[in-house]
Amino acid sequence: MGRLVSFLRDHHSHLYKGFVFASSVALIVFLLPKEGKFKYDLNHIHNKPWHYENLIAPFDFAINKSPSELEAEKLAIEKKMKPYFRMEEDVHARMTQRFAASFMLQWPLAHPSVKGFGELPKNNAHTPEPGSNPRARNYLVGLRLLDTIYQHGILELNKVIEGKPDDFSILIKKGNLASETEISRLFTLRTADEYLKLMLMKNKTVDGTLLFSLLENCLEHNVVYDEPTSQRELNQQEENIALTQGGKSKDQSIISRGEIVDDEKLQILHSLQQEFELQGKGNTSYFFVTIGQLTLVCLCFMILFLFLFLFRPEILGNDTELTFLMIMVDLFILMSYLPTQVEKIPIQVLPFCVLPLVIRSFYDTRLALFAHLVTVLIIAQHVPDRFEFVFLQLVAGIVAIFSMVNLRNRSQIFISSGVIFLSYAAGFFGISMLHESSISAIDWSLLTWYAGSAVLILFTYPLIFICEKLFGFASDVTLLELSDTNSFLLRELATRAPGTFQHSLQVANLAEETVRKIGGNALLVRTGALYHDIGKTDMPMYFTENQLTGVNPHDELSYDESAGIIISHVIRGIEKAKQHKIPDVVIDFIRTHHGTTTTGYFYTLYKKSSLEQNPDESKFRYPGPTPYSKETAVLMMADAVEAASRSLLKYDEESIQILIDKIIDKQIEEKQFVNAPITFRDISQAKKILKKKLMSIYHVRVAYPS
Repeated sequence: MGRLVSFLRDHHSHLYKGFVFASSVALIVFLLPKEGKFKYDLNHIHNKPWHYENLIAPFDFAINKSPSELEAEKLAIEKKMKPYFRMEEDVHARMTQRFAASFMLQWPLAHPSVKGFGELPKNNAHTPEPGSNPRARNYLVGLRLLDTIYQHGILELNKVIEGKPDDFSILIKKGNLASETEISRLFTLRTADEYLKLMLMKNKTVDGTLLFSLLENCLEHNVVYDEPTSQRELNQQEENIALTQGGKSKDQSIISRGEIVDDEKLQILHSLQQEFELQGKGNTSYFFVTIGQLTLVCLCFMILFLFLFLFRPEILGNDTELTFLMIMVDLFILMSYLPTQVEKIPIQVLPFCVLPLVIRSFYDTRLALFAHLVTVLIIAQHVPDRFEFVFLQLVAGIVAIFSMVNLRNRSQIFISSGVIFLSYAAGFFGISMLHESSISAIDWSLLTWYAGSAVLILFTYPLIFICEKLFGFASDVTLLELSDTNSFLLRELATRAPGTFQHSLQVANLAEETVRKIGGNALLVRTGALYHDIGKTDMPMYFTENQLTGVNPHDELSYDESAGIIISHVIRGIEKAKQHKIPDVVIDFIRTHHGTTTTGYFYTLYKKSSLEQNPDESKFRYPGPTPYSKETAVLMMADAVEAASRSLLKYDEESIQILIDKIIDKQIEEKQFVNAPITFRDISQAKKILKKKLMSIYHVRVAYPS
């Protein structure tokens, strides 16, 4: 147990890195679809030569009908099918009762002088005699006309019979039985009305006007469209449509290299693809597909790991930065699964270019491009049109990185969004012309999705802000805000320690110019230089640049006490920066700007006054650490050179050259730059720049030969 604990303690950093990579691989492989991939790309090959090898059927399979063929058969069935209508038998009875009630009410009013009404017959079974009761005769004629109309049926007009010829037949359901009837044999409300007029005009023995008004009010559809039955019958007939037409046997030739892929060949190829993917869902196939996916994903992450190991070891050695990088890559890979879960979200609208923009905000262009490349390659395993996806996303990602080399203002995101859309549009146009060979055949509606993706690029800003807060990073925008001399800490430094503030400004100018020449983040080193001495605001009078009255508090202190106060400004600065939530990347400049050097002035005086043979120098040495980046190394040089230059008695080219060489060579001798990725060539270049800048500051002219 003790060995295990010791092993975990000694190797926890390596174990964590392995866990981060392994968990990312496991998550991605788990989410990838497990169906085998058809190795031939069938997109955009219609009416073009088959450029793969001769294709032989690997197994027996049926040839599916094309969607257009199935749709044509469905339309033919729909055209031939006779719609179902339903006979509403209760309508006849209701209308008969309505007529009877209306007749009893209206007849006395229309014929008050007619006597001997008699009783009305119960039905129209008896034909009225010429001399019979007028009331009974009119009533029976009305009933007979009503019966005739409803026995034929009054058809409800519907779109299913609009424009149909008179001999078009429908099926009328009466109970559970259906009979076929031509629509010409049925009444409509209009033809029923005309029939009543005609019959009453012919019969001179009845009151036609009264009966027409009563009967017209009793007309209602009793043959109505039965949509559920019609749809059920249509669905059943469509289900009986055969989905296949013929097939191919194993080892039978499908298509030869160079042969044109016409409609028939394309349908056969699609049928083979569907059968291949269907057979690829078995347990054995699942295992081998998983092994293949695991191999490809591991290979992609191994490439990313090797890139970090060889070119960005500082990121690989920092657990926080490595976690951030892997989370961002995983997040955008997971985002690519949205179209498989939500059908209305196409892959084209997803803003994959946000990834390189966010990474570029905190790191360099090479890392941003490499992370984007690995992410796109992994996503391409499960998206359609893989070549188009990889090409467009890589081009757009490269353009996005180039459009935001330095994120210094908000408008750059809008500019990036615009150029990303233009790159999408240009790439889409080129690929479409390659496949379609005609501008009219291009589906321009897809550009709206790419436009949506470009608009979503604007979410880069809030995502950068979230990453800064979660991981303690600092983007260029944050560094610009921090370098504003009106910020609280810098205003406090300018007010309480004006000499230190001026020193910080000069150091910032020197360091920024040097880093611009030898390579590095100029904005970062400038911001770090402005904050590197903020610890001096607590006791400003103990530092010579702030002693304006000629009174030196160190005169009343011992040398080691004075050294302790001078050294404490580093610790105080770190505490003050953390209290005001300054990012760690800026605090690093406070930690390292003196490295592990000594307070030379007080240590020299202490050695002279001490009786000890080997006096203890630990009280006079800064706690470090030494600089571990090019930017922090340059700041150490600029800080020491600028501070020492104030003590020169004579400002000329020679004295400045000697001063710079002496200070920086001593820093090299004390091994202050061994942990920083800075070369002797960089240091030599830095000396030249610092010399030139100091001569400019002190208005030194170049000595001309006599």
